[in-house]
Amino acid sequence: MAPLTASDCIPNPETTMTTDALSPATAPATTSFDLDVTTARELNAALQAMEAPARAHVTNPQGAHALACGLDRSIDVHIEGHVGYYAAGMNQHARVVVEGNAGVGVAENMMSGTVRVTGDASQSAGATAHGGLLVIEGNAAARCGISMKGVDIVVGGDVGHMSAFMGQAGRLVVLGDAGEALGDSLYEARIYVRGTVASLGADCVKKEMRSEHLAELQELLDAAGFDADPTEFTRYGSARQLYHFHVDNATAY
Repeated sequence: MAPLTASDCIPNPETTMTTDALSPATAPATTSFDLDVTTARELNAALQAMEAPARAHVTNPQGAHALACGLDRSIDVHIEGHVGYYAAGMNQHARVVVEGNAGVGVAENMMSGTVRVTGDASQSAGATAHGGLLVIEGNAAARCGISMKGVDIVVGGDVGHMSAFMGQAGRLVVLGDAGEALGDSLYEARIYVRGTVASLGADCVKKEMRSEHLAELQELLDAAGFDADPTEFTRYGSARQLYHFHVDNATAY
């Protein structure tokens, strides 16, 4: 048998997607889609019709909107290139990788599964998402995690202003810096930031980092594939002062 060369070790994008509980011998073949010849509507219909387990490789997205939306089964989708608005929206069970940047609202209203963006994400990433894991390897713009309802979001870079605004449940992890009004009107979502925070929003306060939070953060970092020390992060959460009506403020209403 001839020895391996460096070129033998270069991953093939058609075969590097992973499928849970499948060995290489039983992993499904990859179905390819070229958006130069296939419309976004046709792509989504084909993805939604796939029987799990299945793999799809999408080329030439060219910033098209609403790609890989409404998936509700355990399939792997690899999109090679930048995507537009609302990519992987309403995702359930599927594992979607965007090899590039994502426009507004990536993984919006996601219920489960994983969505990974290898570049940057525009504003409102993970908006209203109820579950699953959203990983953004680059930066995320304003309102990342707005009204998050149980999703876990891990951002390798910075997040913009008003991130986790009205965050109700879930965890937001930021390995870089956070913009102004972080966690404004926060409910019970938890926020971990390694860098600096420009300012905290209404009712968002710095909180103690206990052992259970260090363990939780380590699990999130491991799941997202980031090598970082949990002790370098600061935890933020709700002061719970906006929950109740105060009679002293009656004249303000």
